[in-house]
Amino acid sequence: MVAVIKVGHSLHRILAYNENKVKEGVAECIGAENYPLNADEMSGKIKLGYLLKSTALNENVKRNSIHISLNFDPSEAHLSKEKLMEIAIFYMQKLGFGEQPYLVYQHHDAGHPHIHIVTTNIQSNGNRIDLHHLGIRKSEPARKEIEKMFGLVVADAHARREAFRLKSIEVKKVQYGRTETKRAITNVLDAVLYKYNYTSLPELNAVLKQYNVLADRGSEHTRIFQGGGLVYRILDEDGKPVGVPIKASDFYNKPTLKFLEENYTTNEAKRQPFKSRVKNEIDRLFIGKTPTLDELVKQLEKKGIHVALRQNDAGLIYGITYVDHQTKSVFNGSALGKQYSAKAIQERCGFKEAIKPELVLQPGEKTETLVPVARATRPDIASTSHDYNSTPATIPATHLLDTLIQPEQAVDYVPGQLKKKSRKKKKRKNISNNQ
Repeated sequence: MVAVIKVGHSLHRILAYNENKVKEGVAECIGAENYPLNADEMSGKIKLGYLLKSTALNENVKRNSIHISLNFDPSEAHLSKEKLMEIAIFYMQKLGFGEQPYLVYQHHDAGHPHIHIVTTNIQSNGNRIDLHHLGIRKSEPARKEIEKMFGLVVADAHARREAFRLKSIEVKKVQYGRTETKRAITNVLDAVLYKYNYTSLPELNAVLKQYNVLADRGSEHTRIFQGGGLVYRILDEDGKPVGVPIKASDFYNKPTLKFLEENYTTNEAKRQPFKSRVKNEIDRLFIGKTPTLDELVKQLEKKGIHVALRQNDAGLIYGITYVDHQTKSVFNGSALGKQYSAKAIQERCGFKEAIKPELVLQPGEKTETLVPVARATRPDIASTSHDYNSTPATIPATHLLDTLIQPEQAVDYVPGQLKKKSRKKKKRKNISNNQ
């Protein structure tokens, strides 16, 4: 069994997530402990209201919502609702939440059996339950005890290390047409948005794209971009968007661009301690050898670090992002340092920039192919040109001679600096002789 504890500040959001799963037919509320009514006798509004009464007893505590998931091995799909409730009750008692009101939901939308527990850490006397190192202090001992008591598959340290190597997050890759689009994207977002430390939209997409999901702002001239909007899309196996995009505001947790940007600063601070791990793993691969770029990528994958390369239409690599699934931190190459940027990594791997194919004369190719035109050298033209990096225009080689023998400047051309300034004659006013 694997237990995951998430602490938040919005009971509305957590409860809405689980209740929406119930409405979609992929989950059911199987228990309501320390509630005045049974789970099937209450609406979502009543369930939420009872929890909010507890949080109102101590309004100074902002992070007062607890969302726990207990995940079981796929071979344990036979566990009944009654058995799952026994496990949940025992676990919550060991965690120190035995007297708290909490709801238990069984989900059926993943490849492994699992339950979700929703509660609060505000007690009936207004005091809060200490959450500091709750996982290490209480959750881990409870997990081990439950595995022995109920005969569950043991999730030892080795198994957990292999988990992030083989399947970095507990989400199935989304394949358009095989699952309901919105629900599939929601599953991916739930596993990424609150767990990974990203500081920009490209960094977030470096994670999402591994699960065929894209957060898209559209091009700069579109209404959605100019209005600060955001949509989420499913990608096919070639990385191309398919299907209808879904607005961020349509998801229960509202993962809008504003929401993401509010997390950037916090994530920047949270990921700082993990920079050295990524840098050390990269540097270690260059000790005494020069791996190719492919070898570097494969070796880092074994360490739980995914390398996302950004390429242009010509296939040239212009950017690199490192996704550390072990520490849940994402780094653009330049954020780690100059020697970890796309250009530096390629140089360290012994990569030399290839000659552009269009500039290479192929065997048997005639000289009438297109060749670059020399840039203009007139000082007045050079001073007004703003696009020095644009691709030079081309002309047929048969007209090249005519072009080259043309005078660089017209005969009657005189630089502005050599022209004499003409004086303007002042008009004299007619003055009458009688004056």
